[in-house]
Amino acid sequence: MFKSKRLWTLLALVTVVAMLITACQPAATPTPVPPTPTPPPPTEKLKAAFVYVAPIGDLGWTWAHEQGRLMVEKELGVETAFIENVPEGPDAERVIRDFAKKGYDVIFATSFGFMDPMLTVAQEFPDKFFEHCSGYKTADNMATYFGRMYQPRFLSGLVAGKATKTNKIGYVAAFPIPEVLRGINAFALGVRTANPEATVHVVWTQTWFDPVKEKEAAVALLDEGCDVIAQHQDTTEPQKAAQERGMVSIGYDSDMRQFVGDTVLTSPVWNWGPYYVNRVKAAMDGTWKTGQYWGGMKDGAVDLAPLSPQVPGDVKALVNDYKQKILSGEWDVFCGPIKGQDGNVKVADGQKMTDGEMLSMAWFVEGVVGTIE
Repeated sequence: MFKSKRLWTLLALVTVVAMLITACQPAATPTPVPPTPTPPPPTEKLKAAFVYVAPIGDLGWTWAHEQGRLMVEKELGVETAFIENVPEGPDAERVIRDFAKKGYDVIFATSFGFMDPMLTVAQEFPDKFFEHCSGYKTADNMATYFGRMYQPRFLSGLVAGKATKTNKIGYVAAFPIPEVLRGINAFALGVRTANPEATVHVVWTQTWFDPVKEKEAAVALLDEGCDVIAQHQDTTEPQKAAQERGMVSIGYDSDMRQFVGDTVLTSPVWNWGPYYVNRVKAAMDGTWKTGQYWGGMKDGAVDLAPLSPQVPGDVKALVNDYKQKILSGEWDVFCGPIKGQDGNVKVADGQKMTDGEMLSMAWFVEGVVGTIE
């Protein structure tokens, strides 16, 4: 996360070999590559550590990771530790190294900017297991993991498209990197599927965690006539801004309705717990292998939070219909026909985007109002 995540544009060049466009079926999850050698399982009781870029009280990104850590403790009974508010760069390397020196066997780093610091430490401690969220660099003892958030983003767009009365939906966005652009586009595709007249208006904050800027951006969108607010940010401030104006919103990262109220119609959410439990368990029994994981709704890595009581029954049915299509493999979000912001066809009818194309996305779909800056 943070500004260093602009490096996402290198991701496709380093980790994904572009596949020929085939029939419109979901792209396959990258297959983990067995390492040589694999670190041996700990001889004593295993300990796991988590490095967070923001406070667990953000109620979003880091809060969701914290729920995963707690699941590890509950289900496996292992000792865990965490440090929050770790800035990217030298401080991250120091924190990760300190955990390794203190005997923590599995270390999870939950921000893109922790990638290089973690790789450096992993090379120093070949007997430890390292897991990096959202990056692309691996080693024999360092794996990466992330989720296909674009899937529940689309579903949340269906809800927003049906909810708007002004046909103007606001989107508070962090940085113009492929991860965020992919989310905006998936959301806009959902919006336009439900309501072809609606548009998605984007405001950039150039931050990941800045409650003040997030709320200011939401207020600016509301002032422009947007009556639904969505976001790719780490706090609940955009949702609060909408609620204070008597409008509705779409959350992100966690089920923000539990923190703000029923004006949050739903939220695309992360579910890190199963992955964390599986990886710690693998380290314990000697089956841990390096690789790159990009899980979707079928895996439970990402999902859509329960819909607010304010969402009508016909909209719930529409969302469930598309959710079942995704889960069954019948259909996925970036299947053509898809037009770009300029009206030209970007993905032809019957074709699909490859993982490489999605991971390096640098354009807006039709219906998005704003610039990539």
